Amino acid sequence: MITSFLDPTVVLTAGFLVAVIVVAGATLRAWQGWLDLKRSELDRAVHHPATADGSSIGTARIELADLKERIRKLEAIASGVEL
Repeated sequence: MITSFLDPTVVLTAGFLVAVIVVAGATLRAWQGWLDLKRSELDRAVHHPATADGSSIGTARIELADLKERIRKLEAIASGVEL
């Protein structure tokens, strides 16, 4: 009976099972940490909205201008115009 537990196939299978459990546990712990990080980022965004000086509005305008410029360049490429 004891020799059946020392069979290499059983030992390898048990080792792989333990390895899978360890990797799954580590992955689950990392996932929970990532979710906690995202929750804290959301809480920080809710409790500390954009500053009163309008810096987020300025940033949004710059991003919008950048997107418009990219669209203009892509349209020029699509129509075959050299920039």
